[in-house]
Amino acid sequence: MTHLITGGARSGKSRHAEHLAIQHGGPVCYIATAEVRDEEFAERVRQHRLQRPAHWHVQEAGRDLAGLILGHDQEDGLLLVDCLGMWLIRFFGPDDSFDEVEFARQRQWLLEAIDAVQGQLLLVTNEIGWGVMPMSRMARLYGDLLGRLNQDVAARCQHVTLVACGLPLSLKGG
Repeated sequence: MTHLITGGARSGKSRHAEHLAIQHGGPVCYIATAEVRDEEFAERVRQHRLQRPAHWHVQEAGRDLAGLILGHDQEDGLLLVDCLGMWLIRFFGPDDSFDEVEFARQRQWLLEAIDAVQGQLLLVTNEIGWGVMPMSRMARLYGDLLGRLNQDVAARCQHVTLVACGLPLSLKGG
C-alpha cells in the first residue's frame, strides 16, 4: 500500500503520517530527508526526533531516496518518508544552482521505487502551490518541480490524503 500525505506548513501532515505508522503492527523505518543547514533547523529536527517512537529504525536520506526505500522495504514493514519537499532541496546549491540532470535521474528512480515497494509506504510532501507566486526564479523553479513531483507521486499511490488544520481529507483511495 502506497500513501501520499500532503499539506501546507504546520498543517499536521507529518503528525498524521506518524499516527498511521504507529498503528502499523510490523517494523517501521522512518526515512528523514532534511539536510540540516542552520542551528534553528537543527533544533526543529531534534524536537521531531523526540516525538518519534524509540523503536523505529531511522535512516537519513541523501539524494538516493529510491535506493534507501528499496533497501529497507519489507513485505511486513512500513516506510515513512518525511518529506519530498526537503528531499528536492538537496538538488539546489547555495549559489542558486540546480542539479537538473541528477534530479531527473533520481526522480525517475523514486517513481519506479514507489511502483516496486512490497510493504507499506507513506510519503509526506508539502503543498506549496496555494500561496503567493514567489519573487525569485529559484523559488518558482522549486514550486514548479515539487508540484509536478507531487502529481506524479499521487498518480502512483493508492491513497492520497490532504491534511489541513490537523484534519485529514481523503483525496484518493477512501
